[in-house]
Amino acid sequence: MPALSQATALFHQGTAELQQGLWEAAEAAFRQAVALDAQFAEAHANLGYVCDQRGDAPGAERHWRRALALAPHLASVHLNLGALLAQHKRHAEAEACYAAALALEPQSSAVWSNLGVLNLNLQREETAETCLRQALALEADNHKARFNLAYLQLRRGHWEEGWALFEARDWYRALAERLPYPRWQGQDLTGCRLLLCFEAGHGDVIQFCRYVPLLKARGALHISLLCHPALRRLLASLDGLDGVLPFDQALPEQRFDYWMPLMSAPYHLGTRLDTVPARLPYLQPAGRLQAHWAALLPKRPGLRVGLVWRGNPAFENDADRSLAHLRLLAPLWELPGIHFISLQQGAGEEQAAECGPGQAVLELGGQLQDFADAAAVLQSLDLLITVDTAMAHLAGALGRPCWLLLPWYMADWRWGARGNSSVWYPQVMRLFRQDQDGDWHGTVQAVQRALQEHSMAWQASES
Repeated sequence: MPALSQATALFHQGTAELQQGLWEAAEAAFRQAVALDAQFAEAHANLGYVCDQRGDAPGAERHWRRALALAPHLASVHLNLGALLAQHKRHAEAEACYAAALALEPQSSAVWSNLGVLNLNLQREETAETCLRQALALEADNHKARFNLAYLQLRRGHWEEGWALFEARDWYRALAERLPYPRWQGQDLTGCRLLLCFEAGHGDVIQFCRYVPLLKARGALHISLLCHPALRRLLASLDGLDGVLPFDQALPEQRFDYWMPLMSAPYHLGTRLDTVPARLPYLQPAGRLQAHWAALLPKRPGLRVGLVWRGNPAFENDADRSLAHLRLLAPLWELPGIHFISLQQGAGEEQAAECGPGQAVLELGGQLQDFADAAAVLQSLDLLITVDTAMAHLAGALGRPCWLLLPWYMADWRWGARGNSSVWYPQVMRLFRQDQDGDWHGTVQAVQRALQEHSMAWQASES
């Protein structure tokens, strides 16, 4: 068989294997194809896609650029390369790729959607909205565009449209397929049994479980919450909740009339900025746990300040929201009379032991079994300083003072676009925002000044 014909056969073979999810086999086929025919643009394009899916960003970029050099009319490759570059914050290059794709396919909803996300992440809100609405005008069922427009509108405080658009999310699809009862869409709950289901992380459940009492007030006979195992003991204290079901166990055989993803509650209950159910605290630590953990904390005098500086590394923008190392908080060590307690778990936990002799940090994170333990510790602290993790939501739900460090890039919608307070945790949450992408130095300096003032006020009140 001639080399070009063999390359074509390998291309079709790799494409079939790609459709079956056979990544290694597909990659091998495409590599053989381009080895036989270095000018085979489509094979380079597919090989770039395989590299991207397997986490080989340099390989993906190399093959996509080769494909475009050979066939600049491939709009989908411009789109894919743009998405890769945007992921690595090469914003100008990504924008140029999207522009090239639109020049070829101006009616592409996918390209308009990606361009909207790029502008959203760069805080160009008006341009982002224009792009995302254009994506939806071209394809009303573009769920990614609907979700990203929801993200934008919720962040801006335009909640009536935001909550409606937020229903486009599908994080719970696999769970929904397992549930044999209908999804609640706002029907009368009088005498009904309702199953609420987790969607994303621990923090989402902690934030939105506040809606359980409101749903119970609508007449529900029984409400159970399917959640992460680490939340089971904590949620037992939630008013109106009749059952806590960890998702690592089989669902009980009891019958429910409806189920609902927990984060749909604000939509169905019509939450607006001025109607957020924010009576704090709505969670309570167990008294026996509080006594146990309080005995392990530093003795007075001096403020007790908890620290969490890293989130889950698997989270989409963890590199932006997390501190690379606890050492970035070193300016806080300069303040006298403050006891620092590490509540960091998992990634970064070992960094507490790497602090210099100028500041000892009590390590408790590794001893916490679940969020019930964490709640008991927080109840005895004067303040928590944390990046955007579930611990921030826990402190807020307990009504405990919390200072939250937020990134400039891709700060979550629930903290709003600007300001230093939170409608979800009024009076207890203070927001410290980066002034520019990646600059934690200025943010930590602001925290240091605020902590010095807070410590002096505390000492004055104790004297």
